[in-house]
Amino acid sequence: MPTTAKEERLVTMVRDLVWRFYKALKAYQQCPSPQSAPAFRRRFDRIFTLRTGYEALDTLLERLHRRKNELLKVLEYPGIPLHTNASENALRTFVTKRKISGGTMSQDGRVARDVVLGLMKTCQKLGLSFYHYLGDRLGIGSEDHPIPSLPATILARA
Repeated sequence: MPTTAKEERLVTMVRDLVWRFYKALKAYQQCPSPQSAPAFRRRFDRIFTLRTGYEALDTLLERLHRRKNELLKVLEYPGIPLHTNASENALRTFVTKRKISGGTMSQDGRVARDVVLGLMKTCQKLGLSFYHYLGDRLGIGSEDHPIPSLPATILARA
């Protein structure tokens, strides 16, 4: 946290540069142009090699600059998201369950929990009822409408 007015101004300036860069990357994603990739890399370097004199901010900028290839992957693959919101949302169920239950008592319990929650999330993303899927796999319920395997469903939609 900045403690002086100067540090606050530096944080505000860098934040503005980063958000402008992010918006430009979002625009690039909509209309990718490989010719503009070197300019984005140079702009990234200009922002993340700044030295402001505010130690905490400079450390953060250095750390982000070390991850340049990872953070600019969108220049090679415009279809990948610029944020991790989907990943974090996918993990939220796992974290909530772990906190409520206090964890598992064994490695096998952890694996079982993770498998079931993974299947539940996959069914949810595919628009399938997890309970119908599970019932179909266990031989419970309607046999006249079998649910295809998840890998087959994923491949069919790809």
